[in-house]
Amino acid sequence: MDPSFLKFAVIFAPVLLFSLTFHEAAHAWMSNRLGDPTARLMGRLSLNPIVHLDLFGTLMLFISRFHFGWAKPVPFDPRNFKDVKQGIFLTAAAGPASNILLAIFCGIVVRSLVASGWGTQFTEGFTAGLGRIFAQGIITNLALAFFNLIPLPPLDGSKILYGLAPSSWESALLRLERFGPMALMMIILLGFIGGFSPIWFIIGPFVDTLTRVISGLPLGILYALIYT
Repeated sequence: MDPSFLKFAVIFAPVLLFSLTFHEAAHAWMSNRLGDPTARLMGRLSLNPIVHLDLFGTLMLFISRFHFGWAKPVPFDPRNFKDVKQGIFLTAAAGPASNILLAIFCGIVVRSLVASGWGTQFTEGFTAGLGRIFAQGIITNLALAFFNLIPLPPLDGSKILYGLAPSSWESALLRLERFGPMALMMIILLGFIGGFSPIWFIIGPFVDTLTRVISGLPLGILYALIYT
C-alpha cells in the first residue's frame, strides 16, 4: 500500500467516522427536541458510530479511497412537529451546524498547538500527532457541512430549502426530490471520470475561507502540517 495513502487513512478515517456520527446524532437530537421521537426510539440518538453506519456507504468509502461514501439517513416523522416546515428546516440544519461547531472547536485546539510550537519547534511527537488530528477535523467538518448544504436531495440542503421556501415552490421541490439524487450521483461520477471535482469547485472556496478564519492558516499550509 502507498505509504502516503496509509498515513492519510490513519488520520482521516477516525476523524471522518466521528464527524459523520456527530452529524447524524445532531439530526436525531434536534428531531427529538422538536417533538419527534422516531430517531431516538430507533437508537439513533447516539454517538455510537455503529448505529449510524451504512454498510454499502462504508464500503464505498474504502473503494473510492475516502472520496465518496455516506452514513444512514436519520429518520423523522414531520407529522410530530408542531410546525412542520420549521421542524424539517431545524432538523436538517442541525447536521451541518454540528459540523461547523466541531470545526470551530478543532480550530481552537489547532491555534493553541501552533502557539505552543507545532509546525516550528514540534514537527513530530504527541503534540504534532494531536495537531494533525484536529487540523484534519477542521477540514473534514467544513467539507461535510458545505457538501450537505448543497440543495439537492438527499442532502440536508434540500430539506433546508423546503423549510425556507414559500408554498408556491412545493411542486417544483417535489420534482427535485425525484430527480435530485440522480443529478447528485452524476455530478460525483463526473468528478471521478474527469479528474475534476464539480463538488469541490462549489464548496472549496467556502472551506478555504472558513479554514483561514477558524485556524488562522491557509488550507494548503494546514494540509502541509498534517501530511508532511
